Amino acid sequence: MHSPGSKLLFAGTIFSSSFLLFLVQPLIAKQILPWFGGSAAVWSVCMVFFQVTLLGGYAYADWLSRHLSPRRQVQVHVTLLAASLLVLPILAGPQWKPAGEADPTLWILGLLIATIGLPYFMLSTTGPLLQSWVARSLIGTHVYRYFSLSNLASLLALMSYPFLIEPHARILTQAYAWSGVFVLFALSCAGSAWYFLHHTRRLPPAAHAPTHEPEGDWDPRPRDYLLWLGLAAMGSWLLLAITNHITQNVAAIPFLWLLPLSLYLLTFVLCFESDRWYRRAIVLPVTALLLLVCAYGLQDSAIGVNIKVAIPLYAAGLFFFCMFLHGELARLRPGPRYLTRFYLMLSLGGALGGITVGLIAPRVLPAYYELGIGLIITALLAMLVLRPAKTASEQPRGTASAPSHPLTSPLASGAAGALAVLCGYFLYVQVADDLADTRRITRNFYGNLQSVDVHRQDPRDDVRQLYHGSIKHGEQFLAPDRQRLPTTYYGQTSGIGRAIAATAAKKVGLIGLGTGTLAVYGRPGDVYRFYEINPQVLDLARSEFSFMNDSQAQIETALGDARLTLEREAPQGFDVLAVDAFSGDSVPVHLITAQAMDIYLRHLIHVTNRFLWLPPVVQEIASTKGLTTALIRDDPTGPGQRRTDWILVARNPAVLEQAGIRAAATPVAPISGLVAWTDDFNNLFQILK
Repeated sequence: MHSPGSKLLFAGTIFSSSFLLFLVQPLIAKQILPWFGGSAAVWSVCMVFFQVTLLGGYAYADWLSRHLSPRRQVQVHVTLLAASLLVLPILAGPQWKPAGEADPTLWILGLLIATIGLPYFMLSTTGPLLQSWVARSLIGTHVYRYFSLSNLASLLALMSYPFLIEPHARILTQAYAWSGVFVLFALSCAGSAWYFLHHTRRLPPAAHAPTHEPEGDWDPRPRDYLLWLGLAAMGSWLLLAITNHITQNVAAIPFLWLLPLSLYLLTFVLCFESDRWYRRAIVLPVTALLLLVCAYGLQDSAIGVNIKVAIPLYAAGLFFFCMFLHGELARLRPGPRYLTRFYLMLSLGGALGGITVGLIAPRVLPAYYELGIGLIITALLAMLVLRPAKTASEQPRGTASAPSHPLTSPLASGAAGALAVLCGYFLYVQVADDLADTRRITRNFYGNLQSVDVHRQDPRDDVRQLYHGSIKHGEQFLAPDRQRLPTTYYGQTSGIGRAIAATAAKKVGLIGLGTGTLAVYGRPGDVYRFYEINPQVLDLARSEFSFMNDSQAQIETALGDARLTLEREAPQGFDVLAVDAFSGDSVPVHLITAQAMDIYLRHLIHVTNRFLWLPPVVQEIASTKGLTTALIRDDPTGPGQRRTDWILVARNPAVLEQAGIRAAATPVAPISGLVAWTDDFNNLFQILK
């Protein structure tokens, strides 16, 4: 007899492994973020490591369960568990801080391997390996419910970190707490191994053809392996593609990426918890409709980039797309004999989808077209899934035919094919519209850039604009006599305009280039030094806009993360240093911490953000450093001007007492409980507008 305690032991071990697995990802990435510039590149390299390690863990579980005896499985796994404890706590040593300007990708991967490699690998193996142990030791257990449980744990970890953990614990505390829970997990996993060793049983022979009965055992065919791979890959593909679309093209809202990832995990929870959640008769028609509308929305701005329409639409779309993909995966799940191989193909598919969208698409596609392509492939995949099974006469001798489904018919398969054609047409229209309305369109690891000419009723008001996703990074009048006017965030009544006017600025540092608008303030003998991480921004600023080329000042540029570059440079002696990198959703927190403030000499920080109220953060840091601040909130009415929030920070209070600044300054309303941000602690939720 198997006691409830044994099932609880396995469930607790699988739950804790998945919870720790998803918790360590933001924890370690945030720990090393300030060392490597705080850019999206750091997160992307970390994600590649996590996906590849997860794939390695699933491959290990498959090999171990299929080739070693139960005793040898336990010996190998417990030995590796013990070895993983030797690298705790998961703290990146200072010796891993970068010292040069070379591409840090390999350095980051080496750091991750040395810091969390073995513990993360052991967590990655737990789900499939322990489920294979459950199948061979707990008779009558629906083993795939443990997969649903593991995804529920991942979802809870995902929601817990930004809401419960990050706002209340410093990184050092988080690392030690995580390491302590990992020790408990290792003990629980060792206990599960002991139970498996003493209660193992032989599996019955598998059927030759799919039965599609819950927990039924059958021999998969090559077609089944390909379907497992394709369905899993497209779930990962659409997750990342829709995340890119709504965060880059629709709204740069902090933490918006949580929504699609939560929906993605929820569909795994539902589809593998029970067969009752995935109903083809309901899911397939809704999925088909949403495929069509989402594809149409990519070339219709009234739908595709309207925040009130697009976010609910694409969130609902992702949910039903993944319900279809993961529901079909659950229908095709094999019995215990091939359980680890099934999970290996799921992991391989997820990695392939993630690598295609995360690493390949930014290098081969000029804009965010991977979502349109993904919708087409999903429709084609549905066409294969809905294709009727072979008749008995077409089956190999000695095999039984798979049961049919009412929605598996030539008509349903043909409808999916027609849907793929329509999605392809809408993608064609999207690309054609982009090429027709845009002067330059380019993309790299940092995102999609577009320069667009906007023609208005009065030709003197025509402008050329630069967009990074949905964020405007500047504009310039096309009329020759207005091309040297400062526009958008940089007007003469803005904080930066007043600061430059109030100082005999000779050397100005500017973090964040955009179109190079601030160069218009340059006078003969001045030096304006721009810091920019994206080389394509520099190319467009010089080729599409004339602010830098026409400036009377000497223009210098420095490519790379501004904080790292300033740390390496000799003192520049800036009269004004403008930090203008906070307009989007990917707020580079490492540029607005106490450690960053130590690097800056005299600071002028542009803190305009549609969703975050950043001035109190700067105010708090400045007060801890004994610096004086002045908040300039400007709402101009001139052509090409935009409302801005600039907070001026100076060592000498007299600088900010000049009439042009003090008369425009407004007090910064404090936020209760806000403390100075550091590289070790910050809380974006506390400053949400």
